[in-house]
Amino acid sequence: MNESKLLTLAINAIDDKRAENIVGLNMKGISLIADYFVICHGNSEKQVQAIAHELKKVAQEEGIEIKRLEGFDQARWVLVDLGDVVVHVFHKDERTYYNLEKLWGDAPTVEIEGVLN
Repeated sequence: MNESKLLTLAINAIDDKRAENIVGLNMKGISLIADYFVICHGNSEKQVQAIAHELKKVAQEEGIEIKRLEGFDQARWVLVDLGDVVVHVFHKDERTYYNLEKLWGDAPTVEIEGVLN
C-alpha cells in the first residue's frame, strides 16, 4: 500500500472513533522515522484506547504490519507505527504538554478534509 493510501486509511480509522483535532504532518525530508505523522487526541483514556484499537483493527484487516504499538495500557500517549505513517493518539491533557505540532513546526501540514471519507 502506498503512503497516501496508508495515510487516508489511518485518518479515516481514527476519525471513525471521533478522534479530535486531527493534524497530519508531511515529514518527508524532515524525519527519517516516517513520511507522515498523524496527531490526534481523545478526551478520556477509554477513548484514546478505542481510537488506537480501531486503527490497529483496520490496519490488520488491510494486511498492514504494525511495526510498533506503545503506550496502549496507560492511554496517555499511544504511538502506532505503520511504517511510512506514525500515528500519535494523545489524551487531551498530554497533547497540550508535548505539543508535537510546535516541535515539528517546520513540517508542512496535510489537508485532512481532503482525505476523510
